[in-house]
Amino acid sequence: MNMLTKPWFAAVLIVLLQPAVSIFLVLQSAPAIVQSIAVHAGDAATEVMRPREARAPWDMWTPEIEKLAKELRDQRDSLREREQSVVQRETRLEAEAAELARTRREIEAQRAEISKLLTAVGVDEMKNLKSLSQTYSNLTPKAAVAIFTEMDDTTVVKILSLMKADVVGPIFEEMSKDKSEKNNQAQRAATLSERLRMMKAKSTTGS
Repeated sequence: MNMLTKPWFAAVLIVLLQPAVSIFLVLQSAPAIVQSIAVHAGDAATEVMRPREARAPWDMWTPEIEKLAKELRDQRDSLREREQSVVQRETRLEAEAAELARTRREIEAQRAEISKLLTAVGVDEMKNLKSLSQTYSNLTPKAAVAIFTEMDDTTVVKILSLMKADVVGPIFEEMSKDKSEKNNQAQRAATLSERLRMMKAKSTTGS
């Protein structure tokens, strides 16, 4: 009993019991450690054996796929820009067509208005020409020639076309007497006679 009370005995006892306690604790924890190792080993095996299709998409993302995706995005953007350009061109063409149609309608309206004005002017001109032809028919050939000298050939021909032949003849005869270099009414009489003939021929053909 005296030995048990000795300090050195207690120290020796502790040294002898410590390995036994450690072994006991390890044996108690062994099942949990083994199970944990088995679980981790099973997860690794499952990851290795998992089909490729079951993996997440980012597992297969490579620089080549990234390049292909970028090309597809660029093509999509290019097609979108082309589509917008086509739409804008169609809109512009439709606007131009509408403007052209509007301009055409305006031109047709103006043409119709001008035609009405020309018809009115033509009627008034014919009245004036008939009045002049009657007036000049009552003049002497010399007086008529003097007036015709101040008129253009087109107006003279119109007036002569409304005169009777027995009035026009003496006027041409009077004009043929003047062969001066300044006026040369004789040459003008030939020109007026030819134009008068063509006008009457045209009028006959048209009727």
